[in-house]
This record gives sequence, structure tokens and C-alpha cells, in this order.
Amino acid sequence: MEYNIYCDESCHLEHDKSNSMSIGAIYCPKDKIKEINENIIRIKEKNGISKTSEVKWTKISPANMRLYIDLIDYFFHDDDLSFRCIIIKDKQSLDHKKFNQTHDEWYYKMYYTMLKIILSPRDSHNIYIDIKDTNSFDKSQELLNVIRNAKDDFNSRIIKKIQPIRSHEVQIMQLVDILVGAMAYVNRKFPQDEKRSAAKFELLKYIKELSGYSLTRNTLAREKKINLLVWEANYYVK
Repeated sequence: MEYNIYCDESCHLEHDKSNSMSIGAIYCPKDKIKEINENIIRIKEKNGISKTSEVKWTKISPANMRLYIDLIDYFFHDDDLSFRCIIIKDKQSLDHKKFNQTHDEWYYKMYYTMLKIILSPRDSHNIYIDIKDTNSFDKSQELLNVIRNAKDDFNSRIIKKIQPIRSHEVQIMQLVDILVGAMAYVNRKFPQDEKRSAAKFELLKYIKELSGYSLTRNTLAREKKINLLVWEANYYVK
């Protein structure tokens, strides 16, 4: 079977203001993607916004809560959609020198750790990553090299391609942004003087209710709908 995997990340820079970081993906059968994108468009239109308007975690507000609740409902009720995410709770504790690695090398290891539970030797996969900057193509090729080396997939049987895409042009990628952003936010330590979003915490509460998980701890390893790995700093990953 052939699967599409749509990947995004939140708070991934080494020296930003967030203690937490998340890398995640929604995956689905390739032959279902047209239907899924059309369903997301219908949810947008039902809530009075254009299909070309981008939805994302940073845009959540009290005024548009119904839209985001509808999108989360759709994710949990569509059996073709699954989410996998790796969460790093404390980036400040990373000690790359100890493990003789750069932040970029560690970053690719984390990406592979997130993806490897999705990849099956019996299936083929197309991986799409959100374009963040001008380095996105180089990042996609480096990630492809890391995965193919790890999986001995030099004939492209498991990974057919890794392709950077723009999230505002692909409906399902916007759903990934919401979930990945949620995982970073719920695991974030907020300074006392920083304003917190009540709307985002309300949506997080709803995700917790539907998933049955706290979103701050590992899920069961074989969880299919929302599979989380909370990674501890200073744990070496080959």
C-alpha cells in the first residue's frame, strides 16, 4: 500500500524562547488524500472562510474556536488519519558536545525517530515537509539520506520521495500544523509575565478528551490515532 506522510515542526530552533519542541506528522493512504483535502475545505466553508485561507495553531482565537473544534473533530472521526509526534520537553538540557553531534545532526535523528514507527517495509511512502526557509530542499535531501541509510532503502522501495511543500497550498498540512503546535504548547513552561491563550488551552482540553491522553506523556507504543513519544534530553539516539 502507498501512504502519504505530511510533516511539520514547532519551536524547532535551538535558541528560541520555548523550552519545548515538537516534530510530528499526519499520515494516510495516498488514495484518500483528495477526499481528505475536500473535507477540510468543506469545514472551512461551513465556518465562513475561504479554502485559500490558511488555518494554523498560531491563529486560534475565541472568535474562530468553532472552526478549530470542527477540524479536530474531523481528525478524530476519520479512520484514515493518524498522527505521530515526538516531543522534546526541555531543549535547554541538550548537550550536543557530550554526544559529539551538532544541533542539525540531532535534529535529523529526532525526525527519523518520529518517522520510523510510521514506515513499514511492506508499504511505500511519500513524505512531505513544510517549507520553512530557503534551506528546506537541502533539509529534505539530508533527511532522505538519513532514512535511507537507516532502512537500507537505496532502491527507494520504502521511501519514494521527500518533497518540501507550502502549507498554505495543501489543506492536510494545515491540520498537521494545528496538532504539532498543540503538542509543543501543552508541554511549554510559560514565564510568569507571558500571556497565555485561553482559546488554545480550551482546544487542548478538547484534544485531551477525544484522545484519552494527557499529551504530556508517552502514549501506548501501538496507539494508531495519536501516537506520542516524549523524548528526554541527554538520551543518545543512534
